[in-house]
Amino acid sequence: MTSRLDQKPAEPLIVQDLVKTYNISGQSPVQAVRGVSFSLNEGEVFGLLGPNGAGKTSIISTIVTLETPTSGQIFVNGFNNQIDSRAAKQNVGFVPQEIINHGYFNVEEILDFQSGYYGLYKNKERIDYLLNELSLYEHRNKKVKQLSGGMKRRLLIAKSLVHSPKLLLLDEPTAGVDIELRSQLWEFVKVLKKQGVTILLTTHYLEEAEFLCDRVGLLDRGELKLVGETKDLIRKYTMRKVQIKCRNQIEPLEFIIKSGEPIGELLLKEKLNVEAIEDINISEGNLEDAFREVIFNREDNA
Repeated sequence: MTSRLDQKPAEPLIVQDLVKTYNISGQSPVQAVRGVSFSLNEGEVFGLLGPNGAGKTSIISTIVTLETPTSGQIFVNGFNNQIDSRAAKQNVGFVPQEIINHGYFNVEEILDFQSGYYGLYKNKERIDYLLNELSLYEHRNKKVKQLSGGMKRRLLIAKSLVHSPKLLLLDEPTAGVDIELRSQLWEFVKVLKKQGVTILLTTHYLEEAEFLCDRVGLLDRGELKLVGETKDLIRKYTMRKVQIKCRNQIEPLEFIIKSGEPIGELLLKEKLNVEAIEDINISEGNLEDAFREVIFNREDNA
């Protein structure tokens, strides 16, 4: 097991052959993660997707050292997170699913305490920036127990960023929030990306992943089925519906074609008179369609 990667600059996150097995008393061992490997490029948003029980939370938990891998290695900015855990933690921020419950402290105190955890005892400028960006500044003196669920979610994000980490892990960041707050958080993720922060995102909202993620990895039953650029996976694993309205026809003609297939090839193959075409309507596939093809049709892909 190595403590530091030789390569410089190191990738923000490298997961190598990760296995996580849970030994439950009186039951057979449960292998939640089965030899998963992937890495993140600097400044990208990477979506880790999969159905419930796929292993997403187990992977996140091992990255932030809440759990110990059964085998495999994880490097954060080049540091092995088991051997050099302090150095690795300095480079990562983590937003868990659970809402914080420090009810008797106020917002600013929470961020001061978190800054102190990283040895940052004069961090007011950074804290004020985060409070402003996340629309919490006017609530900075409120006790946490007085905050709405959406405000608590934003405070979690601010808390994860007080030390300006290079890598941010977002575990279901918009679960249970309203549409307006979800849109605000999407915009903030884009701001962080522009600042060069690398983001690993888990989400059940596939439209969220499609909008935010440069690349995604699809997990199923602890195995990483595939990794690729979001647009490429949509093109490869989805179909699109084409409706062609021709002159003197009451109902449009309907065709299902591969996402990357040119419309011109369809017209040639079907020997359609281009001059008679009045309208073409195309319904593109999306990430949810690709997800269903890979995960829900897994027997066909085995």
